[in-house]
Amino acid sequence: MKIYNKLIRDKIPEIIEGKGKSFTLHRADDREYLNALREKISEEVGEFYEDPSAEEMGDILEVLHALMDYHNLDKNEVEKTREAKARKRGKFEKQLILESAEG
Repeated sequence: MKIYNKLIRDKIPEIIEGKGKSFTLHRADDREYLNALREKISEEVGEFYEDPSAEEMGDILEVLHALMDYHNLDKNEVEKTREAKARKRGKFEKQLILESAEG
């Protein structure tokens, strides 16, 4: 049996059962869940670096949504905040790298 010890999507147990395989799992408490989300976002970003695709970006967004839910952040408010910051400070479209600045 292969050991994973990582956060999985909700339908993965059904998929494994559908293949006739056995597994063990448990429901994380809040602390373990937050730590697992933090590990998962790093994992997904790493996968995106290796394969910059819509699928991998979708995985990142799914974990970000889970983090917003965990922290009781309203997704619309997050988006409004992102847009306001983009208006005030800009985006990353010009690909600028700050080399130095005074003070």
